[in-house]
Amino acid sequence: MFGPSASTPRVKICCIANAAEIALAVAAGASAIGLVSAMPSGPGVLADDIIAHLAMLVPPPVMSVLLTSRVSTADILEQQHCCRASMLQLCDAVTPDTRRGLRDALPGVRIMQVIHVRSASSIPEAREAAETSDALVLDSGRPLAAQRTLGGTGQTHDWEISRAIRDAVDRPVFLAGGLHAENVGRAIAQVRPFGVDVCTGVRTDGLLDADKLRRFVMAVCGVEIEACEKG
Repeated sequence: MFGPSASTPRVKICCIANAAEIALAVAAGASAIGLVSAMPSGPGVLADDIIAHLAMLVPPPVMSVLLTSRVSTADILEQQHCCRASMLQLCDAVTPDTRRGLRDALPGVRIMQVIHVRSASSIPEAREAAETSDALVLDSGRPLAAQRTLGGTGQTHDWEISRAIRDAVDRPVFLAGGLHAENVGRAIAQVRPFGVDVCTGVRTDGLLDADKLRRFVMAVCGVEIEACEKG
């Protein structure tokens, strides 16, 4: 998934709930399937044993991604040993030593750190995280609020800051937060991310919506088609 950059951004479909949604996402062209474990708030949360079952159903080369809010190396390793995903998405802030410990203990597992884009202070945060991560996810969230949110908000953030992060780091960047078929083209044109990450934007009443998913993927591909035609 993190090989040479393709002309069309990778698509990660998050908050996957069951085998039928995996099949739908894969058929639509998803490069990664997001499986959400316990979070302080937000949609799509699954028990670890269910995540372990679903992760086994994700066909290579599509990546199974465990979204975790745990912050210590030992706790994350305990969860990963149960879930056995091919990639970890660290949704809360962790120390560089935690990421190093995970990479040492899980040499075959990719590490993605979420950066909750709130202000320009997110840029140095992203630079530091990139040094010990395989990729970054730039998302909307309120990790310091009384009612914490670590993603799944359905809200956009300042894409100018996301573009500055994308230009400042040497790791693949996935853009998340409030994306849907009607705005993902503008988001890609402005940020130029390696990939996009979507949850609520392709769902209706909490369920993965085949039509919204199809239109989302077509919009992602359409950005590059339009750019080629203009060039």
